[in-house]
Amino acid sequence: MNLVDVIIPTYKPDNKFLVSIKRLLAQTVAPGKIIIINTDKNVWDKTGIEEKLKELFEESDTELILEHIEKQDFDHGATRNFGVSKSKAEYFVCMTQDAVCFDKKTIEYLLRGMDKSIKMTYARQVPDKNANKIEKFTREFNYPIESMIKSFNERQTLGIKTYFASNVCAAYERETFDALGRFDTGQILNEDMLYAYKLIENGYFIKYEAWAKVVHSHNYSGVAQFKRNFDIGVSQASNPHIFKNIKSENEGKKMVLKTMEHLLSTHSYISAIRLVYISACKYAGFLAGKNYKKLPKSVVGAFSMNREFWR
Repeated sequence: MNLVDVIIPTYKPDNKFLVSIKRLLAQTVAPGKIIIINTDKNVWDKTGIEEKLKELFEESDTELILEHIEKQDFDHGATRNFGVSKSKAEYFVCMTQDAVCFDKKTIEYLLRGMDKSIKMTYARQVPDKNANKIEKFTREFNYPIESMIKSFNERQTLGIKTYFASNVCAAYERETFDALGRFDTGQILNEDMLYAYKLIENGYFIKYEAWAKVVHSHNYSGVAQFKRNFDIGVSQASNPHIFKNIKSENEGKKMVLKTMEHLLSTHSYISAIRLVYISACKYAGFLAGKNYKKLPKSVVGAFSMNREFWR
């Protein structure tokens, strides 16, 4: 039985994805399988990426498992659960197609953090060299250089961040994952955070492992930020048992203020102006998402980053 497998959902993968696979195959703790669940085979075939992908595995002991699903069948939780069903490993790592291991020890460090209480570890996200100043600071704010173990006891001090964990790159212990019912399905996003909640509520710990690093960032426009935060608001409104008594707005304000302080101290005045605009887009999207039930269906679909979810 393999020690660890890797599950990656894909949609329109590009050359960066091939770089990610190369880095995974070069890990000091190599995955037994890399399981790719791709959405929309027609689009996949047009990219011509499959031949290049298979070439990467020719000299590797890691097995490639490739499955295709229809676009309307994609679900953040169910698609990943399907990937996990293809694995019998003791641990598995979920990644996104645009995350690239920083070095050869990403998986090794993620698994090193596991013990009898810690059943999930997630990696530090290092900004890409092309990330703008706001995005670079945001990544550093959310993914600091110090590791952290989180449990039920941290709820009063960490608030919403107690349950923060990211499937951009995260490792899971399989036995506990199955026992707790796997990822929730039918969710617009946040399947990683919802699972983290289940872990903590059942007395387990989560570790943010700063030594495990992946390169991952986005230079989102204001419109994209609105749509992403709309979906976050929908997720929170759909799970009041988690979010009703733990507000995320305070953490958002703290991040904006710290980012503004940094930009002004480095005389990045244009970026500071952009931060005001981006923050307004985020907050407007979040508020709209929290109140999505009051909006017409046509508006909800237009506001969302995941339009297929509403169909």
